[in-house]
Amino acid sequence: MKYCLALPTSLSLIASLLLAAPAAAEAPLFSADGYRLSHYRSPTPARTEHAQTLDTAALQRLLVEQPKTQLIDVYRRQWLHGQFIEDEVHANLPGSLWLANTGDGELSAQWQGYFTYHLRRASHGEKAWPLVFYCRSDCWLGWNAVRRAHSLGYSNLYWYRDGIDAWQQAGLPLLPAQPAALP
Repeated sequence: MKYCLALPTSLSLIASLLLAAPAAAEAPLFSADGYRLSHYRSPTPARTEHAQTLDTAALQRLLVEQPKTQLIDVYRRQWLHGQFIEDEVHANLPGSLWLANTGDGELSAQWQGYFTYHLRRASHGEKAWPLVFYCRSDCWLGWNAVRRAHSLGYSNLYWYRDGIDAWQQAGLPLLPAQPAALP
């Protein structure tokens, strides 16, 4: 008879833990400002409101038609004790500026300053300079970076949605890369 009492108590404890777990684990996917905050490697929308979305053929045409276009890779790189840690080899599209860690949903003042500084240099201070942001396929980092550049007043923005993966699948070259230095 002891076991009959223990079973309902155990079941009610398990049920209450299961019901409480999703509520504690569910963090918002987007900030109040509209930036993606988590699950960065998941399906992305077909477009973004602040940029023209490009596929590989459209990007190649853009680079021919507007050769001053700046490619900006926002793939992450571990930052520890004031330096980037090369935990894996990274290659990106030729001519790219790698602004690591600037596609996160929330940026510290240090990373926001890094992003702002390098965009100003890459665009020669011209807010209408053509800028193409990318990461990998199913990656929200480029999407966030477009939104952030728009908030800084940049107006000629492009999002290469499938990024490095699509470029590589098209048989196009990638070059070993290092992130731009913190100013």
